[in-house]
Amino acid sequence: MQYFDYRYHGTSFEQTYRCYPASFIDKSHIENGDKIIMPPSALDRLASLQIDYPMLFELHNASTERVSHCGVLEFIAEEGLIYVPYWMMENLLLQEGDIVRVKNVTLPKGTYVKLQPHTSDFLNISNPKAILETTLRNFSCLTTGDSIMVAYNGKKYYINIIESKPSNAISIIETDCEVDFAPPLDYKEPERPASSVPKNNTPKQDEAAAAEEPKFNPFTGSGRRLDGKPLKYQPPPVSTPSGTNGKQAAVSTGQPSSGSSSQSSSRKSQGKLVFGSNANSSAAPKNQKEVGKDTKQEQPAKEETKFAAFTGKKYSLKG
Repeated sequence: MQYFDYRYHGTSFEQTYRCYPASFIDKSHIENGDKIIMPPSALDRLASLQIDYPMLFELHNASTERVSHCGVLEFIAEEGLIYVPYWMMENLLLQEGDIVRVKNVTLPKGTYVKLQPHTSDFLNISNPKAILETTLRNFSCLTTGDSIMVAYNGKKYYINIIESKPSNAISIIETDCEVDFAPPLDYKEPERPASSVPKNNTPKQDEAAAAEEPKFNPFTGSGRRLDGKPLKYQPPPVSTPSGTNGKQAAVSTGQPSSGSSSQSSSRKSQGKLVFGSNANSSAAPKNQKEVGKDTKQEQPAKEETKFAAFTGKKYSLKG
């Protein structure tokens, strides 16, 4: 059974081989690079051709149309077979014994490559740049779309080649290549603190929050005399019923009831400040004696300047 056939195209080399992982011949160290092992007949043919060195090859899986690139390490494989790093077989979707086409190529020297680790663990290494520089010394070329393997400290890290310049396949032998990193595939953005997240309350929640806020109650403070003397009587706070409007409340406070007339007269006799313009006419005396008593008590009050609340006028206070 013949597993391969040579095709001569002038100065090019093209051959089909059956592919097996390097572990089949105890060459597991080539897993740390991109170099393959070819048969001696390939070396004979390549030596007779005018090709560029170091020798680079294109690997093509015709059944899946996957393409990658590699170098060569040795020419010691059995005829019709090649041994390939297992991570390259995964990129090409090759199984043990599958047919792969090998063709020599000339690649431009790379100037830029963008890498994307599969996991964030690679970035947690103390010096990932140094590890990459050491590992890539075993590589001859890089191909956009491949996923290379970097072994470090007994662990395997896989890194995607997501961009390369000046072409999709570049040579990295004796060249200065700028390396950039993309966020790892498992990278998650840090969560924002709860305080910075805007609250989207429903109308019911807004009404409940408004109900919890303290309401404003006017004229609920304690009274004080303007002459500095202690206050003997504290009037009850004025509260407006929820079912009344502002006009009704003003009428009830401006027109005191007959039951409170005696209290208003007693307040005036004690030197209290009584708010309301109808405080003098709200209570009528019952007999002439009471009228005489009231007029005698009101005579010294006439000499004093009465206080009118909220009129904006100036008053002089006498002790």
